[in-house]
Formats: sequence, C-alpha cells, structure tokens
Amino acid sequence: MAPAPTMGDTPPAGDAAADQTTAADGLPPLRAVIAAHGLAARKSLGQNFLLDLNLTRRIAREAGPLDGALAIEVGPGPGGLTRALLAEGAARVHAIERDRRCLGVLDQIAAAYPGRLTWTEGDAMDVDYAALASSHSGPVKIVSNLPYNIGTSLAVGWLTAPWPPYWSSLTLMFQREVADRLVARPGTKAYGRLSVLAQWRGRARVLFNVPPRAFTPPPKVSSSVVHIEPTDPLDPAVEPAALERVVAAAFGQRRKMLRAALKPLGVDTAALLAQAGLAETDRAERVDVAGFCRLARAYQALR
Repeated sequence: MAPAPTMGDTPPAGDAAADQTTAADGLPPLRAVIAAHGLAARKSLGQNFLLDLNLTRRIAREAGPLDGALAIEVGPGPGGLTRALLAEGAARVHAIERDRRCLGVLDQIAAAYPGRLTWTEGDAMDVDYAALASSHSGPVKIVSNLPYNIGTSLAVGWLTAPWPPYWSSLTLMFQREVADRLVARPGTKAYGRLSVLAQWRGRARVLFNVPPRAFTPPPKVSSSVVHIEPTDPLDPAVEPAALERVVAAAFGQRRKMLRAALKPLGVDTAALLAQAGLAETDRAERVDVAGFCRLARAYQALR
C-alpha cells in the first residue's frame, strides 16, 4: 500500500489539470462529460462532483493494491473516480448509481474498459453488498466519494456487517466532521457512535483533507478521505447488531448518565452496567471501545 500522505488540505490542481484527458483511457475531460450529459449536480441526491483527475487517481491509489480486486463505488456521477479505479488496475469496478443521467457516462467508460465495469441502477441503501461481493473471488474494496446525505448510514451498514466482513478495506470521502468522528478518541467532543463502530471493527485513518473548491458545486464544508482496514474484533463474542443498538442508545442522549441513556434498551440498566463493569454515573463519551464491547455482551445476555 502507498504510504499515507501528510495530513492537511489538498489543494485542487486547478481547472487546467481538472480538465485534462487521462492518457490511460483517452476519455473526454470531466467538464465535457458533464456538459454532454446534462449533469448539473442535484442537491436532492447529495451530489458534489470531484473533477480533478489527479485527485481521483490519488484516492484510487490510497485504496491500496487494486490488482485482482473488485472495487465497489457508490455514486460515480461523471465517472472521475470510476476511471481512476480502472486505470489503477482494479480487476472490476461495480458502480451503484440512482441518477439515470449518469448511466450514459458509465456506458462510455465501459466501452473504454471492456468487461471490467458493471453497475446497478438504484438506491445505494437498498443494495445487498455481501451478495455483490460474493460474485468476486478476490479482495473487495469499497471506494467512494459518498453522497453527503447517506454517507453515514452506508458506513454504519458496512461496519456492522457479519464477521469476517465481505470487504477488505473502505476508502471513503466524507464531510470532514464525519471523518473526525470515525477516528475520535474517548473524552473528545467528536467521539460517538461512528468512533466505536469503526474502531471495534478496524483501523481507521484520515488520509487527507479536501477543500470545498475542489468540487462542483463547492459544498459549504470541507471533506476528508478516510481509510479503514478490518482487524480482529476486540471481542469476537460481540454481535454487531447488539453493539450498534447499545452504542446508538448511549450516544442518543450523550449528556445523560448511562443509567438513564440506556433505558430504551428495555433491560435492567443497573444489572446491565454492573455486568459490564461500568458505573451508573458514567457518560457515553468517557467509555472506551472495550467498555462498549462489555456493555454489548451484557446486553446480549440480558435481553
């Protein structure tokens, strides 16, 4: 895998670089693709298009070696990242796109990379990712510039997949505040549900930040690219669904003590906390990932 770059904002290469045609595929510049297919970004679909082909290639490289891999991409839009994944050697790319305007773009890319690009037309929230992954015998890497409106929900679904996960890595672009939550430590303001799920399931790193001006249209917030590799769970006996429910309850009312915040679980909270070795007066942001694993196992026993 390429070494992680130094943290900090990555400046866009500018219009000239963004409009370059890549020598690898001979396809048109992304601005020409957008104009030809009438791809004005739609806020309702959470679309912010990344047009710098140098930057999309960097994201593809950060996903690690792609030889023999199936890369799954959500929301390809004008296809900049799709092209980068193929150019960087992915054996196959499967794109998931609900915007019918983008399907002609995928047809054009598929013609340049025969037999290597397939896609599903539909809502990314409805896709059976495990079934999709099972169609490939090699590693499966999920690599996406995620739509802002569903990025967190998708990440939770991937992180709570049954063990071992069907994916070998996640390389995802989020709003910067979401990325910060994925890597946050206990006792910090950003620490929450995503922190626990990501760090229970794997090793999460923020690779680099991307300023709003790198996108069309520019969003109101900065973005970050995060890489997550699965590791052995801290506690293999923990059921992903139980952990997700416990963490959601605990952080749903994060200012309350756990004895009150966990009442929606419908079990004896005093017994639950005692079995997990936690004080009733603890608050969620002070409980580390191992503590939440104990809490999930206690919940599994009491429910």
